[in-house]
Amino acid sequence: MEKLLVIGLDSVPPDLLFGKLLDSLPNTKRLYRDGTHGTLETCHPPITVPAWMVMMTGKNPGALGIYGFRHRRGSSYTDGYIVDSRHVSEPTVWEILGERGLKSCVIGLPPSYPPKAINGCLVTCMITPGPEKEFTFPQSLKNEVRRVVGEYAFDVTFRVEERDSLKRELFEMTKKRFKLASHLAREKDWNLFILHEIGFDRLHHAFWKFFDPDHPKYVVGNKYERIAEEYYGLFDELLGDLLEAAGADVPVLLLSDHGSKAMKGAFCINQWLEREGFLKLARPPLGVTEFEKAEVDWTRTMAWGWGGYYARIFLNIKGRERGGIVPPEDVPALKSELKRRILQLRDVSGRPMKNSVFEPDELYGVARGDKPDLMVYFDDLNWRSAGTVGHESLYLSENDTGPDDSVHSMNGIFLYHDPNNHQNQIKSMNAEEVAPTILNLFGLPIPDGMKGRAVKLS
Repeated sequence: MEKLLVIGLDSVPPDLLFGKLLDSLPNTKRLYRDGTHGTLETCHPPITVPAWMVMMTGKNPGALGIYGFRHRRGSSYTDGYIVDSRHVSEPTVWEILGERGLKSCVIGLPPSYPPKAINGCLVTCMITPGPEKEFTFPQSLKNEVRRVVGEYAFDVTFRVEERDSLKRELFEMTKKRFKLASHLAREKDWNLFILHEIGFDRLHHAFWKFFDPDHPKYVVGNKYERIAEEYYGLFDELLGDLLEAAGADVPVLLLSDHGSKAMKGAFCINQWLEREGFLKLARPPLGVTEFEKAEVDWTRTMAWGWGGYYARIFLNIKGRERGGIVPPEDVPALKSELKRRILQLRDVSGRPMKNSVFEPDELYGVARGDKPDLMVYFDDLNWRSAGTVGHESLYLSENDTGPDDSVHSMNGIFLYHDPNNHQNQIKSMNAEEVAPTILNLFGLPIPDGMKGRAVKLS
């Protein structure tokens, strides 16, 4: 293979793109009808970071040492950091291709800020602080980006109540991203072209309750009821432009990093840990309070948690944390007790929750970097984890860090279309198989460190 176009659609579930919306998307439907397609099982945890790097390196999150956007810094109680490109030490597919003289163009794939040198060109992702920063490789590409689209948009602020402006900014961001991609696909020399669009994820988080009749907060006849059709329709139109710019004979691989579904609510992990006696506050908060600002009695606290799409639980271990009280020999028993109680939890209506608890070393085999002690999915990921304290209940009907209508699910999508080859109608692949599959399409050997197999797509 000489060329491959990879299009990453963040957070797209099979039942939307391949289901209820497919008939209204002519370009996508053509690729679907004539290509190989199915579900893509994502990694644990099902989050943008690390999922795209799992797909692009063939390594699981434990090998990467990346467990989400935000990490605890060492054994600190309150200090954290945002993962960026400097935390990715495993080789990506474009780096492997580059070593063999093949060129790549990468746009928006997270985490790619700050920009690293590649054999080709690169535009960074949504964690980029702003257009005043260096966001391209080579640096001179920044001027070309501005000539083509004006001020480039990396992301939108999506946890807001005022959604009219958000809708306008979201659609405009996606138009600019695809306009830039079509320009670079025509003008640059490339073998591998990767475009990532974060807009789907933002659409789902900000608008899911408006377009999904099964969402607990759906209101019939609301003004955004058709926004999913509008946005996916815009994508399909822009997809047609990009396919034309890339070339009619170029194979296309369409991917999403995980799926999305309606959020049922948020479970207050730290309030539960306090209720169960694992966490002690020096005094009750006066109102809803970020955990980092709460007065914690670390001399009596055994465990605390972080909020997010899953809960990260950290243990206050003697000799590791500065005020640790849990003897290392007691850690296995404490983990077992936490697991037991979490697996017995019920939701606000009294129904048993389908909870899962993982230990990183057991889940990944090797878990590097700043990992949590336990990872918790509440009710098959239907409930978020809320890290704040001071609520009247353990169960929240809303996200505790701003409006959010959806949660992540384990199944994303893949679609491969090669106009020159017969397609196989396989039904599934997993995130670790993406990198070896891409390398295999280029006829390159699979590095020993990649655990996934190369899937035969044509």
